[in-house]
Amino acid sequence: MSLVRLNIKGISYSQTQNGAYALILSEVDGERKLPIVIGAFEAQSIAIALEKEIKPPRPLTHDLFKNFSDRFEIVVKQVIIHKLVDGVFYSSLICERDKIEEIIDARTSDAIALALRFNAPIFTYKNILDKAGIFLKGESGTMTPTPAQEESRVDEILADSGKNRDVNFKKMSLDELETLLDQAVKSEDYEKAARLRDEISKRNK
Repeated sequence: MSLVRLNIKGISYSQTQNGAYALILSEVDGERKLPIVIGAFEAQSIAIALEKEIKPPRPLTHDLFKNFSDRFEIVVKQVIIHKLVDGVFYSSLICERDKIEEIIDARTSDAIALALRFNAPIFTYKNILDKAGIFLKGESGTMTPTPAQEESRVDEILADSGKNRDVNFKKMSLDELETLLDQAVKSEDYEKAARLRDEISKRNK
């Protein structure tokens, strides 16, 4: 399968869903965009890495990983978004130390936050881009949408990803909540997992 190189186009914040962000990646030799829903912490970490002038007074988690890696001469050579299952992207860090290459599993948001800090290229497979890539178009069908049109399209993506957010957990049994919690953790939907954990904690008081 052929790899497609991606650039980071930016981060969009949902105008309708509080705390929802989408990281927009664009293919280097094409017009498609790959939107990836990320959490607030990861959005902040990526935004700080994009804005080179911003220096946190203390290292963030991804900065700490970079400092640790530098100290022990570990280099992140590239990031590959290698799988898409049920709307969840899976990524790998291709690392090297002493000319020995290792592949480390990572959440895509973490992998990209680290790629920025290591100036490492980001890739995905063509079949993933064919499946999840989108074209952001303007009203005339051109490839240059206005910021408002782009925000509206990203909002639709975030809304689709959050259709299950408003499930009424109060009507569910404790066993159903526990099952949903396991599923949320496996699918890396940690925001939903946190809400489920809170509901379970209330029941167990």
